Amino acid sequence: MSPLAVILTMLGYFALLLAVSFIASRGKGSASDFFNGGRKAPWWVVALAMLGAPMSGVTFVSVPGMVGDSAMSYMQMVLGFFVGYLVIAFVLTPVFFRKNTVSIYQYLDDRFGGSSHKTGAWFFFISKMLGASVRLFLVCVTLQLMVFGPLGLPFALNAAVCMLIVLAYTFRGGMKSVLWTDVLKTVCMIVAIVLTIVFISRDMGLDFSGTASTVRESPASRIFFFDDPNQPRYFWKQFLAGVFIVVAMTGLDQDLMQRTLSSRNARDSRKNLITSGLLQVPVVFLFLCLGVLLYVFAEQKGIAQRGDLLFPAVATGGSLPPIAGVLFVLGLVSCAFSAGGSALTALTTSFTADIIGTEGKTDAAVGRTRKRVHIAMALLMGLVIYGFYLLNTQSVIDAVYKLASYTYGPILGMFAFGLACKKPVHDKWVPLVAVLSPVISYVLQANSEQWLGGYRFGYELLLVNALLTVLGLCLLIKRAPR
Repeated sequence: MSPLAVILTMLGYFALLLAVSFIASRGKGSASDFFNGGRKAPWWVVALAMLGAPMSGVTFVSVPGMVGDSAMSYMQMVLGFFVGYLVIAFVLTPVFFRKNTVSIYQYLDDRFGGSSHKTGAWFFFISKMLGASVRLFLVCVTLQLMVFGPLGLPFALNAAVCMLIVLAYTFRGGMKSVLWTDVLKTVCMIVAIVLTIVFISRDMGLDFSGTASTVRESPASRIFFFDDPNQPRYFWKQFLAGVFIVVAMTGLDQDLMQRTLSSRNARDSRKNLITSGLLQVPVVFLFLCLGVLLYVFAEQKGIAQRGDLLFPAVATGGSLPPIAGVLFVLGLVSCAFSAGGSALTALTTSFTADIIGTEGKTDAAVGRTRKRVHIAMALLMGLVIYGFYLLNTQSVIDAVYKLASYTYGPILGMFAFGLACKKPVHDKWVPLVAVLSPVISYVLQANSEQWLGGYRFGYELLLVNALLTVLGLCLLIKRAPR
C-alpha cells in the first residue's frame, strides 16, 4: 500500500473526525460540560461508544493475531467481561450518580479521606498516561513505516502530528466529542472487520457456510479450556479474571466511566452498560474468527508473519484488493485516535478535579485551568511517545501493560473495601498499602511456580493485588475508643 493511499485515507478520516467533533461541541457549555457532556447523552449513543471504547489500535491488530498461540480462549474472558458490566451497572453506577461526581475518585475522598483520593487519582494517572501513550506509539510506528519513513520525515514530527490531531478534536467538546467519535470508531471498526472477512473468503472461494466450516474445523477455533488449572488460559482463571478486569479497568477507570456518567441518569447508564456488554460478545467473536481466517489464508499464500504482524501483512501486502488495505488503515486509525482522545480527556478531568481540585472555584476559573491542563497532558503524552521511540524495545511495551495491571489492583481493593465495609481507616497510611500491594504481588508472581507447585499466574494476579490491598486496609481500621 503506497504512502499516498495511506495519507489520503487518514486525511479523509480526520476530516470526518473533526466534522463530527465540531457538530458535537456546538453551543456554549460550562466547564463541567467538558467533563460529563452536560449529562444529556442518549443511552444508545453511550452504549455504542462504550462498545468500541475499550478497543484500541493494539486490540485491532493483536486480537486476531493472538489466535495462533491461544486459539479462541480470549472468549472465556469476554464472557467474564459481561458479568463485570453487570456489576458496574448495579453496584458502582448508582454510587457515582448518587454522589454526582465529576471524577469517580472523589468517592475515595468521601469514604476514606484526601490521601486515599490522591492515591487513586495518581495510580490512574500513571497507568493511563503510559497505557495510552504506548498504544499511540505502536500506531505511530506503523505510520512511520507506511508514511513518514518513506517520505523521509522524522518520528518526532509523526508523534507531534498525531497529538495535535487528538488535541484538536477534544479541546473544545471534551466528552461530547469523545462520545460521538467513539460511535464513529465503533462503526469503522466493525465495517473493517466484516469486509476483510468477506474479501478473504472470496479469495479462498468460500461462501458463508464454507467460511463458517473453515473456522469451525480449524484447531485454532477452540474456545473453552478446562483441562489444566495451572495454565493461564484455564477457563475459570480467565472467566473470573475477565469479571474483575472489567470492574477494575472499566468501572474504576475515569476514562471509560466518564462516558457512562454522561448519561441522563443511573437508569440510562445501566441500559447502556448492559447493551454494550452484550454487544461486545459477538464483536470480539468476529475479531477471533478473522484471526482464524488470517492464519488459514497466510498458510495458503506463504505469508510468514504471525501475531501482531499478521493482519497488517495480509491487509496491505497485495494479496487482497487495495480496498482491504484502506479498511485496515481506517480501522487502525479510528481505534487508535479515538482511544487517545478519550484518554486525554480523562487525564484532563482527573488531574483538574482530583489533583488540582475545583472546590470553591468559579466555572470560568475551572475552565481556564482545564484548558491549560489539557494542553499540558497532550504535550506530556507526546513526549512519552517519543521516549518509547528512543528506547525502541518490545520489553518496554510489555512492561507498560504489566504495570497497568498492577496499578488497577490497589484501586479495585480500595473501592471494594469502601463499598463492603463502612468502618473508617487511618487515611494517611493508605498510600503505603497501595504501593506495597503491587510489590508483594510482583514477588509472588515471580516465584509462584517454585512456591505453589508449578502454578503460573495470569490475569488473575489483579485479584491478588486487590485482595492484598483489602487486607492492608483492614489493618488500618480505626479502633473505637474504650
